[in-house]
Amino acid sequence: MFLTPYINQQAGEFSFSRQQGSTFAKKVAGDFNPLHDEDAKRFCVPGDLMFSWLLSQYGISERLCCTFAGMVAADVWLHFEQDGSEIRICDRDGKVYLSLTQQGAISKDLGLIEAIATDYVQFSGENFPHILHPLMQQQQVMIHPQRPMVIYESMTLELMQLPTCSPHLVLSNSSLEVAGKRGSALLDFSLSCDGNHIGQGRKRMILSNLSPYDAPSMEAMIAEYNRRKAAFAA
Repeated sequence: MFLTPYINQQAGEFSFSRQQGSTFAKKVAGDFNPLHDEDAKRFCVPGDLMFSWLLSQYGISERLCCTFAGMVAADVWLHFEQDGSEIRICDRDGKVYLSLTQQGAISKDLGLIEAIATDYVQFSGENFPHILHPLMQQQQVMIHPQRPMVIYESMTLELMQLPTCSPHLVLSNSSLEVAGKRGSALLDFSLSCDGNHIGQGRKRMILSNLSPYDAPSMEAMIAEYNRRKAAFAA
């Protein structure tokens, strides 16, 4: 299982350490969001890691909707709860952090799940600066350079059929709606298998604490992001 190094398990529960979450974000997803740094003051477990773990346990369905309800801190013991087609990730106090609904045929082929999850999280890792920067520039807003807050809200996926090969995921459309200091980014993507279109999906992210766009500050933020990425690669 490709996720084994990034998760701790005991008696039906699971948790993620700072090191595990940070390594997954950087090594698997290529995501250098400071919230996932091992020494981050407000560290949170990557949503992509929890989503991938859930798929590995319950399978990939033709239609699914994943909603992120809260940020998970390191070393919090979690478990799954299922109610019909809805699966939830909860802590010991019953707080829900992620919920997933499934419809249609389901595949539990771990090879297929790994291929889809890996392609999706690598797509997610490219959100900043490649996708979000042009959107922020267009709307003349930007995330805070010292306290960037970009978090998942939801992700939907609709497949015309379950893939018979490793699917390829590409961005098909993107937009950013701004209301005061809060923004909602929509990223639409399509999936193909052997060159044939097999489905589409949408990822929604929330951008908090927005400020007026400042080109030098944004350029410095992107340069720092790329520096951190290059340092990790080295």
